[in-house]
Amino acid sequence: MRVPGCCTRWSGRARSSLKYKLFWAEVSGALGDLGTFVPIAIALTLVNGLDLGTTLVFTGAYNIVTGLLFGIPMPVQPMKSIAAVAISQSDPFSLTEIAAAGLCTAAVLFVLGITGLMDYIQRILPMPVVRGIQLSQGISFGKTAVNYFLHEQDFSTGSSSGSRPWLGLDGMLVSLVALLFIIVITGSGDNYCQHQASTAVLSEASEDVETEAQTSEYSQKTEPSWVGKAEALPTALIVFLVGVVLAGLRKPSVWSSLTFGPSMPHVMAISWSDWKTGFLRGSIPQLPLSILNSVIAVCKLASDLFPDKPISSTAVSTSVGVMNLVGCWFGAMPVCHGAGGLAGQCRFGATSGAAVVILGTAKMTLGLLVGSSLVQILSEFPIGLLGVLLLFSGVELAMACRDQNNRADAFVMLICTVVSFGSNAAWGFGFSIVVYILLKMRGSHYTLWWRLFRDTLFARSVHAPAGYQPCASNIP
Repeated sequence: MRVPGCCTRWSGRARSSLKYKLFWAEVSGALGDLGTFVPIAIALTLVNGLDLGTTLVFTGAYNIVTGLLFGIPMPVQPMKSIAAVAISQSDPFSLTEIAAAGLCTAAVLFVLGITGLMDYIQRILPMPVVRGIQLSQGISFGKTAVNYFLHEQDFSTGSSSGSRPWLGLDGMLVSLVALLFIIVITGSGDNYCQHQASTAVLSEASEDVETEAQTSEYSQKTEPSWVGKAEALPTALIVFLVGVVLAGLRKPSVWSSLTFGPSMPHVMAISWSDWKTGFLRGSIPQLPLSILNSVIAVCKLASDLFPDKPISSTAVSTSVGVMNLVGCWFGAMPVCHGAGGLAGQCRFGATSGAAVVILGTAKMTLGLLVGSSLVQILSEFPIGLLGVLLLFSGVELAMACRDQNNRADAFVMLICTVVSFGSNAAWGFGFSIVVYILLKMRGSHYTLWWRLFRDTLFARSVHAPAGYQPCASNIP
């Protein structure tokens, strides 16, 4: 049945409006992970002499390729454990040691990916343990965000340096206003579901006019109130642009310090000592975090957020390996994918690979135009605003764990979270696996042989029946 032409014209306008909103949502979502990327990139540049221009070009290329391949806002984040060791004041890494650590980690992940072992690990790993890793990372992001909010940061030393004042261009009042602005506009983040619904409507639209009428009906249902219109604002983009303006006001000379032209990459000459130090001090602490958070947790979160776009742990692990096996040789920062970055980008509106393609294009453009001189502006960027973006990333990642409503599963998840947060992800993973196995054994039916062993241990008198043969039917 045909719909009158007036409805068709309105439907076309509604669909154009919907596309316009989704585009700006993707742009905003592209910036949702900057709270992690920018501080670590600045620290490595100031402390270790990282070439920021080279890193921007390579990570931008990573963003574009992964966005096109995976079709979701797959983030490209720094390898946080390697970065933490690299900027250590006691014995900071050289650039060649950073490259060696990234290459060793990448080689392991690449092998796990192409052999299919990563997929096997994902299948046998209990979901409460995965959720525990996600929750610990979310809380860690939140704690770091609050630290950015409350204290001055010195990225050259990797430490806080006193309380942040309330007033000023990087005062707590600026951060508080940005925080409240995002909450008022986006609420608890349920606008993500509306963006998904909008995308579904557009993807299913055809030349049939009845479908266009459905698009018009959807627009009329979601746009009447000021809330629906306000949610179309790209909040992360607005906060980021305000931060750039404030950076220029804080130190106007940063604009004149920009030098045009790309950085010239060169192949790193890595010695045996660099390989040894990078593997022992950088790669070994990084591997558990990369396997659990950068591969397995990312795949689980992606399946939660994008059930129609499944991604495999084999593909993600291989992707991390290939990125670093190429880029680290030229001095690019070691990177991985991360569940926190994915949560943050989706929280601010990203619903497809277009978000990271936009981000990657911007990174490559800046890297080719101004190279490493961009660090002068980023160093003056209000850290409190980065903390605001990071806070929402952490909260969104932690909220993915609310499906663990079974008491036993929640117990394992919280054990993993507490131990991981108190030490590291490897200890949290190992201890929670042991707890999970013990709970399963305790809650399962014992064979008579196990009961005999238990009762013998406690000096009880229990005898097996004559001719007993242990089998499934004899399990009490």
